[in-house]
Amino acid sequence: MPRIEEMYAFVAEDSGPDDEGVVAMSVGDVMLPLVGADMARVESLKPIAQDIASQTGKKIKLIHFTNREDLGDV
Repeated sequence: MPRIEEMYAFVAEDSGPDDEGVVAMSVGDVMLPLVGADMARVESLKPIAQDIASQTGKKIKLIHFTNREDLGDV
């Protein structure tokens, strides 16, 4: 797998116009964020994001992040 240099995330306005959160889907007891490192993953998540937008009535944006900074190991 290649090194991840950029990320995409589906985000929705939370409690105000300057307050956003990453959209997540429920898989069993786990919440999985709708994020991807390539367009193939993003395209596979897009229908899920569209369903969540329809169900919640919230506008969901696709955001592209390109500035990688390694912060350390966990």
